[in-house]
Amino acid sequence: MEKNLNYEEAYQELAAIAAEIETEAVSVDVLAEKVKRASVLIAFCQAKLRSTETEVNKIIKQMENQPL
Repeated sequence: MEKNLNYEEAYQELAAIAAEIETEAVSVDVLAEKVKRASVLIAFCQAKLRSTETEVNKIIKQMENQPL
């Protein structure tokens, strides 16, 4: 995965691939390549969401433990 890829870029690329596949704009010759790329992007987005969820939960717990 590219070092500078962020969630929004990955999601946009994934949405574009999905649209191409849904509208049958992808030739059979490149279909497997597009599906493989989509798989990589999905894994990246899932990892990013899990990481963000963990970080947010950590921050919330810290906030709960601070006296007012």
